[in-house]
Amino acid sequence: MQSKTNRQWILSRRPEGDIKDGDLVLKESPIPKPGEGEVLVRTTYLSLDPTNRIWMSDMDQYMDPVNVGDAMRGVSSGEVVESRSAAFKPGDKVMTLGSWSDYYTAPAAALQHAPKLPGLDFRDIFGIFYLVGPTAYFGLVDIGAPKIGETLVVSTAAGAVGSIVGQLGKALGCRVVGIAGGRDKCAWITGELGFDAAIDYKSENVAAALKKHCPAGIDVYFDNVGGDILDAVIGQMNLFGRVAECGLISMYNATGIVHGPGNYPRILMKRLKIQGFIVIDYMARYPEAFRALYALYQQGKLKWKLHEVQGLENADKAVRLLYTGGNTGKLLVKVS
Repeated sequence: MQSKTNRQWILSRRPEGDIKDGDLVLKESPIPKPGEGEVLVRTTYLSLDPTNRIWMSDMDQYMDPVNVGDAMRGVSSGEVVESRSAAFKPGDKVMTLGSWSDYYTAPAAALQHAPKLPGLDFRDIFGIFYLVGPTAYFGLVDIGAPKIGETLVVSTAAGAVGSIVGQLGKALGCRVVGIAGGRDKCAWITGELGFDAAIDYKSENVAAALKKHCPAGIDVYFDNVGGDILDAVIGQMNLFGRVAECGLISMYNATGIVHGPGNYPRILMKRLKIQGFIVIDYMARYPEAFRALYALYQQGKLKWKLHEVQGLENADKAVRLLYTGGNTGKLLVKVS
């Protein structure tokens, strides 16, 4: 072991609005010992995701919130240091829902061996194929159900999930329009990722730009933001359009009442389907997503960016990039 102590980010209070200094506190404690059937993992990479803000709150959510005083929850990858389970041995590379810490223990049943994908290193496999890839794949394929020639719109299109959704949509024969924040991000998704068009929500009127770039209307929307952008898209969706509701990042830091879309009547008039989903619902089918996305990668049709921050001690500042648009691609913290 590289250290005799374990650093952990502790949720010291629930954020009000944006995450602020003091909401999370870095503390040291002894390295935990695994119990029977458990494994001790040294964290290699920590995934930072919009859902971290949900877990910090006490809002109604898809799993229990993190309790004040407990270690912050996070998707992580690492190496087994000690095992009291026959399913894992020291040195195994694993991925799971762990904590913002140097070391953590977990039941063996909660861990997954890192898939072997030739040509990809562990960072890419964890950063893209463990959580991001399945989110994009199942949200688009199962819920969006795109057909050749349809128009797909993706928000946070330069983000981890959105960038994969757009490329997958192109591979499935769609016209793909991405909504992103800033000229550089828009240039990346059209110039390198092959999106047909990009809308800079920071400098353009989104509704007007959608009319320009989606002259035949919108058939599928992969939503990561909610709010006004969701409302603008609903207003231009075609008959029997589908919305895959993946995230509502524009609302996570809200302190007042968040009102629903003003274009709500169009859901009835156009017989739209809007379905929320959480990727863990599809965990048993992850290998399906791995195979499909890895095949696209081998064909040169899948690219990504990883935004890496060094050091666990910087995790509380780094997570805020998600809510300001300060990252491009998948946001990771390298812990060890």
